[in-house]
Amino acid sequence: MRAKLTTTFQSLRVRNYRIFATGQLIKLIGVWMMFIAQDWLVLQLSGDSATALGVVVALQFTPVLLFTLVFGRLADRYDKRMLLFVANAMWFVLALGMSVLVLTGAVQLWHVFVFAGLLGVGNALETPVRQAFVSELVGTPLLPNALGLSSATFNTARIVGPAVAGLAIAAFDVGPVFLISAIASAAPLVGLIQMRASELHRADLPVGGARDGAKVADGLRYVARRPDLMLPMGLMAVMGLLLFNFQITLAALAKTVFNTGAASFGLFTTALATGALAGALAASGRRGRPSVYVVLGSALAFAGLATLVGLAPTYWLVVALLVPTGFFMVYFAQASNQRVQLGVDAAFRGRVMALWVLVFLGTNPVGAPAIGWVAEHLGAGASIWLGGALSFLTAAAALLWQLRRTGSRLRLRWAPLPKFYVLPAPPTTILQLSRANVEFVRR
Repeated sequence: MRAKLTTTFQSLRVRNYRIFATGQLIKLIGVWMMFIAQDWLVLQLSGDSATALGVVVALQFTPVLLFTLVFGRLADRYDKRMLLFVANAMWFVLALGMSVLVLTGAVQLWHVFVFAGLLGVGNALETPVRQAFVSELVGTPLLPNALGLSSATFNTARIVGPAVAGLAIAAFDVGPVFLISAIASAAPLVGLIQMRASELHRADLPVGGARDGAKVADGLRYVARRPDLMLPMGLMAVMGLLLFNFQITLAALAKTVFNTGAASFGLFTTALATGALAGALAASGRRGRPSVYVVLGSALAFAGLATLVGLAPTYWLVVALLVPTGFFMVYFAQASNQRVQLGVDAAFRGRVMALWVLVFLGTNPVGAPAIGWVAEHLGAGASIWLGGALSFLTAAAALLWQLRRTGSRLRLRWAPLPKFYVLPAPPTTILQLSRANVEFVRR
């Protein structure tokens, strides 16, 4: 057990990463508290409109769609630590301003819309830079572990934040929650100041004028030539559009289907995040680049479980199903992320991760209003199971494409436990090639 724990948390031995992870944990607890409070505030101000909730989520992620690729280029040209400081300072100022509006009772629905859009700009800068910065904190050998721990940090906050927010909203309303979030968002700024620049891993980065020539189009062409990068990104784009909208669907499910309050909505999010934390810790033990079949298998499991969540008839069955759903949601996202990050050259990492963030988060502006409309007109459950079913069909089609492209075969072995195996295509011998060439000449 001691050896397993040492392997799981080995990146925390690195001082810079330890400071980074601590600041992120404090900030993200506040962020998740704010998200819960914001969703509840929107429902209060709009008369329980799921469409208004979808518009807010769309405004949060539209800047990701518009600006992420440009900001990814900045990550390959300039100091990532400095860029992170700017993005987090912007987040702190906005959160503090919003908390004042809510506490004074002056807040209106359009204030929330503007706030969500401006936060999205900061998020469009911070997310790809932060993703690319992790490799500079720990180096390539520890990168899979650091990515898993970063996801675990995110999902720990996802457990603690909604649980505390649900109780705080029930006891004190949403105003104090926004204030706590504003204070917590200052933690990464302190951490970035305390880091030691001399201990960052930057040996593989281009120097001088080579960094000035970084272009967005070059990064897109780089990915387009790599089927191993295209498949996880394409799959994430579809599933991000259809299924990664639990911020909308769970709020609508709690309030409109099961007629519960803020605390019960927090329990939904906490159940999802508990499974997500387990999935992140499971992914942190990975030491190399995951195979494409790990990505596809976890995608199929996530989509299938999400479909069952949408069809579940009782409140407690939804809570129970959200735990494994959260596990495979993060296990799929981390496997895809690790497959992309561990397969990219350091000179392109900022632009490639910007594209990753674009397909992961940038699809929300397109999907969120549609998901909100489905939840409002067909029911919150339908908005979940429809997304799950379409995502399952997409992952199954991607699996068939991969098997056909490589010539591999899928086999099910029943003993001692049922398990799928991928059998590689038989090697092509020189004699087989010669016969094929002769047949081609004859034709």
